[in-house]
Formats: sequence, C-alpha cells, structure tokens
Amino acid sequence: MSAELEIKFYFAYTSPFTYLAMGPAYSLEQSHRVSLRFVPYGVNIRRVYGGEVEARDERNRRKLRYLYLDARRAAAERGLVIRPPRKIYSARFAFYGGMCAEDQGLFRPYSDRVFERFWKRELEVESTDALASILDEVGADTAQFRSYLADENAEAKPRLKACFAEAEHDYIFGVPTFVVQGELFWGYDRVDWVVRKLDAMGLRR
Repeated sequence: MSAELEIKFYFAYTSPFTYLAMGPAYSLEQSHRVSLRFVPYGVNIRRVYGGEVEARDERNRRKLRYLYLDARRAAAERGLVIRPPRKIYSARFAFYGGMCAEDQGLFRPYSDRVFERFWKRELEVESTDALASILDEVGADTAQFRSYLADENAEAKPRLKACFAEAEHDYIFGVPTFVVQGELFWGYDRVDWVVRKLDAMGLRR
C-alpha cells in the first residue's frame, strides 16, 4: 500500500466557512489514503470587508449579511449553529491553543469545541483562560500554552508567522483552502472536487 498523501488545510477559527469544511475535511482521511495537516491562516477581515463593523459601507454590509445567510443555511442542513459575531475577533490565542493541542494529538477535540462554542457565541475566543479551559477539558497539558502566553515572541509568534509565510508561498488568499499536490481548492463547497482529484489519483481506501 502506498504512503498517505499529505493534504494541507488552511483554516481559521473565526471563519464560518472553515467551520463548515471541518467535518468533510476529517472524512477525507477515512475515505482516502491521505493525512491532513492543519495550517493556521489569518485573514484581514477589516481590509476585505471595509473596516470595523460600524464603519462599513452599505455594500459591504449587504455582502456580509448574505455570506452569513449562506453559512447559516448550510449549517442548518447539518445541525450546526452559526450566529454572526458582534465584532471582529482575533484568533491568535486560539491558534496558539490549537498548536499546543496538535502537539499532543488533540487537535480535533480542541478545535471542534472552539468552533462550536465560538459560533454559538458561547466562547470568548480572545480569552486565554477560556481557551486554557478547553485544552484542560480535552486532556491536554496546558503548560505549553501558558508558556506561549508568557513570552509570545520566544516560540508562539515565530511558529504562527512561519505558517503565514507558508501560506504566502502556497498563494493562499482565504480560508478554508485545501492544497493537494500544489493545487488549491478554496471554499467549504470544493470538497467534492478534492474527492474527485483523489479518486483520479487512485487514493480511495
């Protein structure tokens, strides 16, 4: 049997469409001989959608309202809840927690909780205590996370910046994005195309 193919999956906890893509992404490892590598990516929402929420023009407001309507439609079909956030949040600390969870083989349970609670408005994603509680809940040792917070510049920020640099190298411009042998598939609704490519490569289990 051939070795598993690595698929990069660029993600952000504050992206509703990444949340919608997570389940189908996990399923790829069950249906095909592939392994996913989750890579954090920060999208500048202010630049893309016209600044702070209260500063956006009507066109950007309409566009965002529609995008969230689409996200909520798709979520409802799968029994998920997406409530638009009341402000623009930074996912930096959540990314740090995700890296710590990944190092301990707990990325999925940690991320599942972060996504679900953030989009239900049950998680303050910028609260380091709340994120540490989730790490503890899934059985992770929080010492690494606390170390990241105590001196971000020592390891956490460089590690995250390396992910952003990798994204630049891969020509990533948004999330969620799958990268399969250098080919990009952007959007939660592109998974079917990923599956077709993997099938054509003979990777079906």
